[in-house]
Amino acid sequence: MEMPIPDEGIIARKERIVQRLQSVIPHDAVIHDPAETRAYECDALTAYRCPPLCAVLPSTTEEVAAVLRVCFEERVPVVPRGSGTSLAGGALPTADAVILGVSRLNQVIETNYDDRYIRVQTGRTNLSVTGAVEADGFFYAPDPSSQLACAIAGNIGMNSGGAHCLKYGVTTNNLMGVRMVTMEGEILDIGGTYVDAGGMDLLGVICGSEGQLGVVTEATLRILPKPEGALPVLIGYDSNEVAGECVSDIIKSGILPVAIEFMDRPCIEATEAFAKAGYPMCEALLIIEVEGSPAEIREQLDKIKAIALRHNPVEFREARDADQAARIWLGRKSAFGAMGQINDYMCLDGTIPVSELPYVLRRIGEMSKEYGLGVGNVFHAGDGNMHPLILYNANKPGDLEKCEAFGADILRLCVEVGGCLTGEHGVGIEKRDLMTAQFAEADLEAQMAVKDVFDPRWLLNPAKVFPLASSEQRRIAAE
Repeated sequence: MEMPIPDEGIIARKERIVQRLQSVIPHDAVIHDPAETRAYECDALTAYRCPPLCAVLPSTTEEVAAVLRVCFEERVPVVPRGSGTSLAGGALPTADAVILGVSRLNQVIETNYDDRYIRVQTGRTNLSVTGAVEADGFFYAPDPSSQLACAIAGNIGMNSGGAHCLKYGVTTNNLMGVRMVTMEGEILDIGGTYVDAGGMDLLGVICGSEGQLGVVTEATLRILPKPEGALPVLIGYDSNEVAGECVSDIIKSGILPVAIEFMDRPCIEATEAFAKAGYPMCEALLIIEVEGSPAEIREQLDKIKAIALRHNPVEFREARDADQAARIWLGRKSAFGAMGQINDYMCLDGTIPVSELPYVLRRIGEMSKEYGLGVGNVFHAGDGNMHPLILYNANKPGDLEKCEAFGADILRLCVEVGGCLTGEHGVGIEKRDLMTAQFAEADLEAQMAVKDVFDPRWLLNPAKVFPLASSEQRRIAAE
């Protein structure tokens, strides 16, 4: 068999770019061997893969700036990457792109308990931020399910939330300032050491921008005193719709739990086999946590119990101590891994008004039968942030495409009932061509005009967020 002749132009270009990058950061921080770059060919949306031109792992903001200047001059696309836990393809490279990983930027820079903030490099994992302050009685509130691994950089990029976002908000509600490097290598300090710093709200633009505007290397985060106490309860129901009605009634009552989590039977069965948390085998499960003083906890739980009993639960279980509380949370924290043991799945992320939960859950069940694909529902019910897990066979021709079509219909349904395409996973490549379902042409044009300002050559995180045809036109016009 005749071997193809290598394209010397492409090879020569790669060698020149690698050499230029090695001239501004240590040689071992530039990964260019094809066998090693395969580690960066995808993120947690593993259905799509593409090895990058190379990957770089800078250790300082100044090194990040130097890398970006080289790439800007060479017109090389750059894909910022935290820990690679994105479920929307947010860190998927293109073949001509440089992956810029922030994993070596993992230090705590400053801790200030009087003013309740911590400043960290953004390669630091979410859970380790709390780890740095918990001995002194503080914590960092946003807690994505991947918090053991996910990086603050990715949390900022996708505006991540977590189980406790119902009370404490998502990343944008806990982000006070950032240090960011533009594509041209300019270092910007935005925000400050207190919430709602003066001037234009550029921080609100950057949080959730998915690496389209710059690379965030440092973050000033709000930390909070640990609550006096916290207690979860587990409530089982014989239908998804009834569980959804209970959630809606709790929210309407004015009670503000710290978390309301939902799991349906497929997830319950998978997590029981995996984690053995002792969950009842029912159709739907709610985990509701409240916090405060013992008297406050008791008052909230009594009100929640009264509402729950009106919907005839099959089980109402209240944690009596820390061990029981940990077991209630064990299955929920294990859900995504447990589902992965039984099937390939695609995890969606759409947000709806809480009052629409019963209807949307019913429609997802109906669509599941229409498409012939199973669905497991596990999500943050308190703020309507849904995470349907569509089950499919990656080795069966046509199943992935069927799964994608089903997922697109679920996300359109979220928008139709007054919600939006994403709550915390971002748009990435997964939802980029669904953006027209939520935004008018003028809205998308305004968003792209912001990117024009920060990234005039459209080199940052290419082929993400905006409909592919629109972003390609913008990139060509910028050349």
